[in-house]
Amino acid sequence: MREGFTMSVEQAMLEAVRALPADKQQEVLRHATRLRDEAAPKKPFKSIKGLWADLGISLSAEEIEENQSEMWKDFPREDI
Repeated sequence: MREGFTMSVEQAMLEAVRALPADKQQEVLRHATRLRDEAAPKKPFKSIKGLWADLGISLSAEEIEENQSEMWKDFPREDI
């Protein structure tokens, strides 16, 4: 770096990468891409209620209770 010349981080990185052989430049690119992806804002989780909203499915509390009773009627099983 020349005296009296202040380099931005971007300029310093570009100079450093240009000085590397091609295989090391690829490695830096992969690492930078991973860092960019990690820093990207995360998508919020969808509400479970929203998963079925467009399907027109409606379950009553009684239907849910009936299905749960049916699923768990043989638990615990004696043959295991």
